This record gives sequence, C-alpha cells and structure tokens, in this order.
Amino acid sequence: MDPENTVEGETAAVQQEETQPQPQTQPQSAQPEQRSFIAEWTVTIILLLFGTSFLIQAYVIPTGSMEDTLLVGDHLLVDKLAYAPAGSRLLPYSEPHRGDIIVFRYPVDITQTFVKRCIGIPGDRIRLLDKNLILNGKPVNEPYVYHKADFFDPYRDDFPAIAYHVPQPAQDMFRNHVVNGEVVVPPGYYFAMGDNRDMSSDSRYWGFVPRANITGKPLIIYWSYDAPTEDFTSTTISPRHILDLLEHFPTKTRWKRTLRLIHSYPLN
Repeated sequence: MDPENTVEGETAAVQQEETQPQPQTQPQSAQPEQRSFIAEWTVTIILLLFGTSFLIQAYVIPTGSMEDTLLVGDHLLVDKLAYAPAGSRLLPYSEPHRGDIIVFRYPVDITQTFVKRCIGIPGDRIRLLDKNLILNGKPVNEPYVYHKADFFDPYRDDFPAIAYHVPQPAQDMFRNHVVNGEVVVPPGYYFAMGDNRDMSSDSRYWGFVPRANITGKPLIIYWSYDAPTEDFTSTTISPRHILDLLEHFPTKTRWKRTLRLIHSYPLN
C-alpha cells in the first residue's frame, strides 16, 4: 500500500482587455516547478517512512516451522493495524481468530519475532491425540498441517500428556492451566503452533502468547528466495549471500510465490 500524493496545479485565467494592449509575458521561472517536484517527493518519502514504521512491516521467514504454508526465504509484508490496540476506534482493530497466522514477539525473548498459526483463543481447551488436534472436545481438520517426522514423540504428539524440562512460561502452563488432560487458554493469551507440526518450537514448548506480544498479521509474500536458514538469521548480510543473490537471483527466486496472498483458515 504505497501512499500516493497528488499535487494539483492551478490555472490562472487572464482576461484580455480590449482597449489596451497587454504587455508581453515573460517566460516563467523553473523554480516553482522544481520546488513542487521536491515537495511532492518529500511528502511521498515521509508517508512511505510512516507506513513502514507504523502500518506495514517487512519480515523474512528464517526457519521451516511454518512449512509448507510459509517457506524459508519468504519475504512478507505484515499488517501492523490488524490487531492494533483498541484505544482508537478509527483503527481497523480486531482480536486474533483461530486459524489466523500471527506475528508476535517470542515470550521467552521478546527481541525475537515469531510467525505461527493461532490455534487457541482465551477459554479454548486444547490437546493433541496421536498428532491430531482436539479443540474444545472436537477433532479439527487442519489441511495446512504437515507431518515430516517419521517418529512418534509423546510430548509433542500427545500433548499435554507428559511435561519435560521446559521454560518457565510452559511450566506455568502445565501447573496452572491443564484441566482434565487439556490445556485451557487463560484470558489475555493465545495458543500458537507451526504448520510444520513435527518441527516447530511453539506454545507446546514455551507456553502461551500474551496478547500484548502480537504485533501483526502477514498479508502477502512480496518475494521468495531459496536460501538456507543461516542466510536469514544473521544480523548482517554476509558477502556469500550477496554473491549468491548476484549469481542466482533469477533461478533461485520462487517466482510462483511472488505476490501470493496469505490467508487464514477458520477453525471451529
């Protein structure tokens, strides 16, 4: 959503007098036109910077936890207004829904940003039975889920049957929010899991996502590039990655994924 700034020129109507000849008009200086051009681009740049900071955020998928919905190297535009705080009624504010893909600050380390699917909202009862999701007592069809591990893990696949050594938020979840073998999502929190269900670090391992940590909702894949995880997890762009881009940009760009919209899948 690039803001557009339109500057309309005004045309002065000059009436000719019949009795007196009009003096010859001197050529207009180019300075007003130049100033108008500079002003237009100045406003455009300001709006773009404002939009990037407050409305839209660029994000790249660094790991395979959301495969095959989102791949390593998918570059996303994230709508930061989708779940904006409810302080202003002018904003298109809404709560996350089951099945939404959400962007949030990792509860264990808020300097990291995660992308997962919202599986449970406040009050929901969640369990996994032989890798299948049971939501509020009913089996749920999840066509977006992929199982890529060829082994059974009782902690991961029969959740929450067994509690291992997990971070403190997950310990609190097991101690205080498991009722009759089901995790009950408390008020103000959400339960998130990756679509690559066997290879995802998610709420099963580190607990609930606080509502305040949720920062946006992915809108579109604007570019997708086939490269390993380490190319997208480093804080700086490595020379090797730059060379890879220069040499293989046409062949390693996933053109079929470019400009692909990202959709939710409603869970009932």
